[in-house]
Amino acid sequence: MQQLAPELKIDFQSEKYKDAYSRINAIVIEGEQEAHDNYIRLGEMLPELKDELIRLSKMESRHKKGFEACGRNLSVTPDMPFAQKFFSGLHENFQKAAAEGQVVTCLLIQSLIIECFAIAAYNIYIPVADDFARKITEGVVKDEYSHLNFGEVWLKENFAESKAELEAANRQNLPIVWRMLNEVEDDAHILAMEKEALVEDFMIQYGETLNNIGFTTRDIMRMSAYGLTAA
Repeated sequence: MQQLAPELKIDFQSEKYKDAYSRINAIVIEGEQEAHDNYIRLGEMLPELKDELIRLSKMESRHKKGFEACGRNLSVTPDMPFAQKFFSGLHENFQKAAAEGQVVTCLLIQSLIIECFAIAAYNIYIPVADDFARKITEGVVKDEYSHLNFGEVWLKENFAESKAELEAANRQNLPIVWRMLNEVEDDAHILAMEKEALVEDFMIQYGETLNNIGFTTRDIMRMSAYGLTAA
């Protein structure tokens, strides 16, 4: 996929491309807004880490502005209502967990699932992006790894008491990611991003993170299989 990318001839100005881009661009803008809001909320739940979480939230705001500029560069208006609906499952689960004080579930949704989803999407998009968007996205993806690392470090340090909640949160939220990937498949294909590559990159990122936190390979295989219930 990525080896073939330089040979692809993508018409970034075609109506078909811009139509698909209006939804993909909206998804990344909304994803960064969700992340900003989620880190602010986590800062309220983890007051001893509030300054760090506010710093992460500000980074997400900068990313959002960068992706808004990507849309303007192609004269595309992002379809924000579509994107808000696209994220509604994870959004609602995060809000519910936050209201119940479930820090572990909130970290799994934001710092693991959403960040791994973003990293996978950006990794697959960069080789097929227009020049302007490529530069923006390359800068963003470096930051996303630091965000992933924040949740990874906290959950590793609190693994024993977090494990059961992590498994329950994974069971509840991973199927949502599969539905999201299915929903975006056609638009992603028009942008030369194949669903199989997105799934593969997401599962590699997610599996490595679960391993770093403390889960065994057997645990990770079992937890990953929950996503297939929505396939």
